[in-house]
Amino acid sequence: MNESCAQVPVSKFPHLRRILCRDWLRCLCLALVGFIARLPALQGQRIWDDQYLVRDNPLIKSPLLILESFRHYLFLDSYSSHYRPVQNISYFLDYLFWNTNEFGFHLTNVLLHISSGILLYFLLRQLILSFLLPRAPQPVRQMALQRIPWISHAAFLIALLWAVHPVHSAAIDYISGRADSLAFVFASAGWLLFLQARQTTNRIGRVSIYFSAAASGLLALCSREIAIVWVLIFVAHLLFVERQIRSRTRISAVVCCLGIVLMYVGLRHLPSAKPTFPAPEVFTPPVRAVLMVRALGDYGRLMVWPSNLYMERTVVANPIHYQNHQTWRSTIGTEYLSILGLAVLAILFLGCIKKDRWQAMRVFGAAWFIAAYLPISNIIQLNATAAEHWLYLPSVGLLIFGAGFLFQLPIRFHRPVTIFAALAVLALGSRSFIRSSDWLNEETFYKRTFEAGSRSARVAVNLGQVYTARGAYAEAEQIFRSVLEQNPDYPVAQNNLASVLARQGKNKEAEVLFAVIEKNSKRTRQEYPRTWIGALNLASVRHNAHQDDSALTILERAHNDYPEVWELIRLKAEILREKQGADVALNLVECFARANWWHQNVALALGRLYAQSGDAERADAALRLASRLDVHDTEALRLMVEIRLRANKLEDAFQIQRRAVARQPDQPSQYVLLSDILEKMGRNIEARAELAKASYLRSLVQNQATAN
Repeated sequence: MNESCAQVPVSKFPHLRRILCRDWLRCLCLALVGFIARLPALQGQRIWDDQYLVRDNPLIKSPLLILESFRHYLFLDSYSSHYRPVQNISYFLDYLFWNTNEFGFHLTNVLLHISSGILLYFLLRQLILSFLLPRAPQPVRQMALQRIPWISHAAFLIALLWAVHPVHSAAIDYISGRADSLAFVFASAGWLLFLQARQTTNRIGRVSIYFSAAASGLLALCSREIAIVWVLIFVAHLLFVERQIRSRTRISAVVCCLGIVLMYVGLRHLPSAKPTFPAPEVFTPPVRAVLMVRALGDYGRLMVWPSNLYMERTVVANPIHYQNHQTWRSTIGTEYLSILGLAVLAILFLGCIKKDRWQAMRVFGAAWFIAAYLPISNIIQLNATAAEHWLYLPSVGLLIFGAGFLFQLPIRFHRPVTIFAALAVLALGSRSFIRSSDWLNEETFYKRTFEAGSRSARVAVNLGQVYTARGAYAEAEQIFRSVLEQNPDYPVAQNNLASVLARQGKNKEAEVLFAVIEKNSKRTRQEYPRTWIGALNLASVRHNAHQDDSALTILERAHNDYPEVWELIRLKAEILREKQGADVALNLVECFARANWWHQNVALALGRLYAQSGDAERADAALRLASRLDVHDTEALRLMVEIRLRANKLEDAFQIQRRAVARQPDQPSQYVLLSDILEKMGRNIEARAELAKASYLRSLVQNQATAN
């Protein structure tokens, strides 16, 4: 491919040829193509884990909590030990600028992926040079980069293929999937910074860049656990591929990598340990070996022909599907995956033993893929046996491996290969565009997931929740009952069915089901988190029926099992406040608040209770904290205004309400309250002006509703 740029039919226009081979143009192309391929997802709503991570997550709502993020796992109420504080910090930046507008979160995901593609382009150029000129010093390599344009051309095509591949959809179109691209950006940037530092002659500048590279590596690890593979790949390339680096530099780099990993391990010990239970399903070693081969076959198929993409994939064959001719066809494809997996292994092996100029590159690509594949290969038990977005990093290794084959082709094949790559980019980009449209809203996503072949109980329950929110209770009930026919002890489906029954007035059946969930929670919690919801709902039913003693007994029992769940404390405190007064409820909430100062809802509840008990000073302090823990919330400010109005501190109330208006400038109610304060202050002209703003906003809302 060493004449690819020269083969561009612009030889009569050398100036145009130079422009087409410019890095800025290639970066612009990567950005435009990557953006267009993911365009439909920009209008997507929150789906699945997005509801918690970008709406309810208390750790993303204030700059005060940036450091606090390092003391918690990604999901507060889950058994998963995903330690990704940088992901939470990225959500905070989105929340700061966009509030809960999903468009901004999706835009950040796309920009992160585009950045990953651009960084991959620059990294691939350096990797290809390291295989082409393993012993050449860095200045010679940079000169070769200018004189051998096909290197940049090949790196660009590989990066473009990777950037538009639809298998990465869940890592880009799904807001919660951005951990992959975050880790990719920081890890590849760290690698490139290391290479840049080696070219820097100024000592202070070189040390600063090395420090930035190390910091970037640590941020990658704190973005997603898979970044440890980046560290291994970097060290392997440094020790076994690079030939011109001095031993001292290599040893220093390896020691630095070890230090980064140790720092990361130390940070992972900051969160409190989560409860652990024996794994509910443990595959035997032979079964794991089969699953590893099947997963490899599934991933290999998706990389070549990504026609059937959906969440909640599985490579486990269910024996029940072989009982009749109608169901065996849905499972026989899983068996063929084993053959495909063996074929992928054979191709990797043959490519690695084939001796030619690019053997080292193929070995490195295969090693990259295997290193990134093993953690997701079912060698250890994860929350799924296969997932498309897990290919985000391994796919780079496969593309490098494939490029190592193509580089050996005779010159006459280079033009057809380039044309084929361009067509592949067009086809894969079109498939990504279609796949991105699956993420428009929850109903579309879950329905298309089922149409694509998923039979996940979690997906079915989520679809039922969509119908419940819409008020289609009969359809939701049918879905939940269908799930329970296949999974009788699935507490999430039980709880949702009970809730739907209660909304339809079937209170007796609902209460019985809530009682079953609460009774079985100690057993089911070993497999499912949030089984406390059954106890919470049953206590709510008893409270609404004025059986408060029974409700408190249920809550006390649940609280012993789940001491860190605020929802249980909140309901218990509310019942105690109604029965015994605010002072009794205060003791309960204060104990929880001391251990969870960062929880905005807790601070808000504490402020209300202090106000109800007549302690205005402490109420004000709690509400001030609550307002600082959420940069967009106005409820704490509203309560502070009420306290000031009761004390006839009109100027203070006015200043606080102005802050509320600044936080919610599109809410008419904020201007109405500001107008009331101004009227009490005797500033009637300003009061009428604020009322006019409220009327204007209401008219805008009405006009928009009419247009829709």
